[in-house]
Amino acid sequence: MSETITITGGGLTGLSLAIALRKNGVAVALHEAGSYPRHRVCGEFISGVSRETLETLGIAETLADARHHRSVAWFSGNDHLRDNLLPEHALAISRHLLDDRLQKTATALGVDLHTSSRRKMNPHAPGEIWTAGRKPAKGGWIGLKAHVRGISPKAPLEMHGGPRGYLGVTPVEDDWHNVCGLFRIDKSINARHEDLLPAYLSENGNTELAHRIAAAEWREGSFTAVAGFALGLQSPTPGVLSLGDSHSIIPPFTGNGMTMAFQTAETALPHLIAYANGSRTWSEAREAIQSQITKRFRKRLTSAKLLHPLLFHSAARMLLKHAPLRPLLTLIR
Repeated sequence: MSETITITGGGLTGLSLAIALRKNGVAVALHEAGSYPRHRVCGEFISGVSRETLETLGIAETLADARHHRSVAWFSGNDHLRDNLLPEHALAISRHLLDDRLQKTATALGVDLHTSSRRKMNPHAPGEIWTAGRKPAKGGWIGLKAHVRGISPKAPLEMHGGPRGYLGVTPVEDDWHNVCGLFRIDKSINARHEDLLPAYLSENGNTELAHRIAAAEWREGSFTAVAGFALGLQSPTPGVLSLGDSHSIIPPFTGNGMTMAFQTAETALPHLIAYANGSRTWSEAREAIQSQITKRFRKRLTSAKLLHPLLFHSAARMLLKHAPLRPLLTLIR
């Protein structure tokens, strides 16, 4: 192996790809603008990922003690609509813990990791990959997340919907619950920082949950917010190989975002190894990766795009209460 792969962005895609490449003898330089450990806006819910994917990437052990959840309770406003079982157990682990484990694994394997390192895109540069998350875009969404304790959940997993957005509640480690939601930006809401979460929930009609969260113990430093992004395919930059959220952001109601991060790395891996060992040019590798990612994710991204607006429609209650879960999941997996 003679070519070095340079990855910009040390989230799930960048870290898992770096680990997999090093386990296959490829030299990797990884640049992350922030530092570890850190909290990120994320549902911290991994649904639909296979053991084979995790083992291919060499990260199965980092998730060995992740919590397993299957039972889901659905709410609209304050009304409990139904309970379901997922077809298979989902994994739950905080990004604060998982990213830190992954970066330590990457460093131990010899990844040249640079934190607090901001880089610009370098189109057409051989061996350079962009995994630095969402691309800034005009959008009407805000994502809010925090870890809370003592909220007395009514099911192992909860999904709370309303006309302005939705929020999931996921138990992670140490009795913390990740509460993470996506809402339409409402400039009339007079709240700041941590108060934004219960404020948006109240405006969404989820007043009972808003009171529970406001009264709960909050994990120091866990509140994060993000705005200025678009869902779906991200605007491409010619000559840049973008992976993970830099390529596409599936609506979070699917519970498939973390899975897609790992699957993106898995899809790119053999082509990057071929480039590194000289059996494929960079242009050939980049085009093959882009083609396979488009093919692999086209159905779920299209289905999620069509289903997402329905969650804010007046008919959403009927959909959430009566729609069969398994067929819907096959569309967004």
